[in-house]
Amino acid sequence: MKYAVITGASSGMGLEFSRQLAERGYGIVLISNRPEENRQAAETIRTTYATDARTIDIDLTLPEAAETVYQQVVTWKLEVEILVSNAGMLLFSTLARTPLEQLDRIVALHCTTPIKLIHLFGEDMLKRRHGYILVTSSSTAWMPYPTISHYAATKAFLKSFSRSVWYEFRRYGVSVTTLFPGAVDTPLYQLDDRERYWFRKAGMMQTPQQTVSAALRSMFRKKHRCIPGFFTKLTVFLCAAAPAWALLPVLQIPVLKRLLDKV
Repeated sequence: MKYAVITGASSGMGLEFSRQLAERGYGIVLISNRPEENRQAAETIRTTYATDARTIDIDLTLPEAAETVYQQVVTWKLEVEILVSNAGMLLFSTLARTPLEQLDRIVALHCTTPIKLIHLFGEDMLKRRHGYILVTSSSTAWMPYPTISHYAATKAFLKSFSRSVWYEFRRYGVSVTTLFPGAVDTPLYQLDDRERYWFRKAGMMQTPQQTVSAALRSMFRKKHRCIPGFFTKLTVFLCAAAPAWALLPVLQIPVLKRLLDKV
């Protein structure tokens, strides 16, 4: 049996990646820092899809997290065909009001640990000359975003890093696909049911099922990126085309100025 290793797998898009890959017949290694949710997700996957599902309960912001994950998988002697680097955290705040420990965590989670995981599992894939790596970035990677500067910048890092590694790995039969989702209806966004409904209906927010399905299609076709949904594609196009200074008059709008003063 071939396996998919998925970070942030106990909820949201990570859980949906686990479900859809299990449905395709892969064994699943679910990784997150929520042991009970991990256990429940693994049990559901084993029961529903009749496939192997294992868990690694770990805080991926820890310095040696990637090495610990890799060594556990090696101990199990699993052949990992797919690595989904999906774990993330979103914090709305200006840089000056963001605690230093939170900055450490977001950089580790979005940058340091993914690099190490891709290096470790990617090396095995290169030796086999086959494998798929999917990295979840964000539509915010395409331009500056005040109030989430730390989040958007780390996602921009993933955008550059993943494309570079795509060039390095592709000649060995290993693909690297970067996912740039917009708003996805997951616990990452603290919205009530009514708000979620109208955002989905307007096309401004996708379901995890829609986003993950598009991402996996792109991954298995060995495309270097996936921007799911018309609204997200439009947002990315506008953000990529607009010069950074275009934000300055926008930030003078009274409601946005008040927002910047609060967060």
